[in-house]
Amino acid sequence: MIRRFLTTMPPVSKSFDLIVIGGGSGGLASARRAAEFGVKAAVVEEGRWGGTCVNVGCVPKKIMFNTAMHAEMLPNYRDYGFDVEMKNFNWGHIKSSRDAYIKRLNGIYDSNLDKSKVEKILGHATLTKDRGVQVGDTTYSADHILIATGGRPIFPDIPGAEHGISSDGFFELEDLPKKTIVVGAGYIAVELAAIFASLGSETSIFIRHDEVLRTFDTCISRTVTENLEHGGVKVHRQTNVKSVQKEANGKLTITTVTGDVHKDVECLLWAIGRIPNTDNLGLENAGVALDKKGNIQVDEYQNTTADKIYALGDVCGKALLTPVAIAAGRRLAHRVFNKESNLKLDYDNIPTVIFSHPPTGTIGLTEAEAEKKYGKDKLKVYTSNFTPMYFAVTEHKEKCLMKLICVLPEEKVVGLHMVGQGCDEMLQGFSVAIKMGATKKQFDDTVAIHPTSSEELVTMR
Repeated sequence: MIRRFLTTMPPVSKSFDLIVIGGGSGGLASARRAAEFGVKAAVVEEGRWGGTCVNVGCVPKKIMFNTAMHAEMLPNYRDYGFDVEMKNFNWGHIKSSRDAYIKRLNGIYDSNLDKSKVEKILGHATLTKDRGVQVGDTTYSADHILIATGGRPIFPDIPGAEHGISSDGFFELEDLPKKTIVVGAGYIAVELAAIFASLGSETSIFIRHDEVLRTFDTCISRTVTENLEHGGVKVHRQTNVKSVQKEANGKLTITTVTGDVHKDVECLLWAIGRIPNTDNLGLENAGVALDKKGNIQVDEYQNTTADKIYALGDVCGKALLTPVAIAAGRRLAHRVFNKESNLKLDYDNIPTVIFSHPPTGTIGLTEAEAEKKYGKDKLKVYTSNFTPMYFAVTEHKEKCLMKLICVLPEEKVVGLHMVGQGCDEMLQGFSVAIKMGATKKQFDDTVAIHPTSSEELVTMR
């Protein structure tokens, strides 16, 4: 009997100062920073290291954006004097190169944990009623627990929805579809639709209203919608999918609520939103509260409703951006383990880039938000719409839009919005200025770099 008891008892658990649940960018950054302070830390992950951003998000997406950008520039080469002919595009080649790069990144994340002396625990984590973290048959304990499990795409509840793919599935495609429909109006839908179209797929985007990116400044919503159409994407406004049917030949027939039928669709991509990965974590066992959307409730210091249990990143449903999770994770480590008790992430004025075609950059308040906060009579808005010099000798022309929202009387810049070539790269520096509270006069006092598109932001009248 004693022998039988010994063979069935669970393995002896390990104790840590910090256990992070989720091996994405935010969780890894927090664990590694904590380890620098002599903390005994572990990370639990059931998938590939790096989370959404590295594996099925911003990193592979940017590679595909760059691929599409080359396709868009090819027609301009002749205008610059190059005798270049487009013979073929090999989707499989870039997929293979992209996947190999991501695999290398997975390995780098893995080795960095070893270098930081952070223990790696592979498997699905569940919180127990006594504040343990159970992974498989082993239960671990920790003084502090951080939940950084990210989110995932959602599918609509309509007949045949399973025949479509999500943004995750985009990176599994072996070939470029001949005919594609993207459903959604957010930044993921915009980015992937433009990539499909630029690389040669007959692409449509279904949106519920009249413009994409409706939570952004109206100038961005309008301009990006127009750019999608100019880039070859067919924009179907006020369109909702009713059903999806897979035909014998493997292609899809899509019917909208208004009765329109779209046949011979090879790829249907849902980009209608994301939900946090908060299910099956045992959060209720530890007293971690969720909001109505399933996001973990946290205060400004990333504290949950349970003592010494924290959460950050997409699982909290706010500012779903990788650098936000990394910044919050590092600050949390400093606060909890380095006695920097007041350190926290400031969620105001977070710069955001949408890799539309051309790219979009934005920071601060929209004009509507600024009017609500300060009053319309307290604002002065500057706008500029011009053709970048790159297109001076090309047959194809492309506009660049810039907008500054300033609060009187000192004209403090509280919003900057732009769409155009290079806007993704130029936003970072201007974000520093806006974060520091720069005024329009300080912009104007800065000598312009000529000839560049960015000089427009310091010469605008």
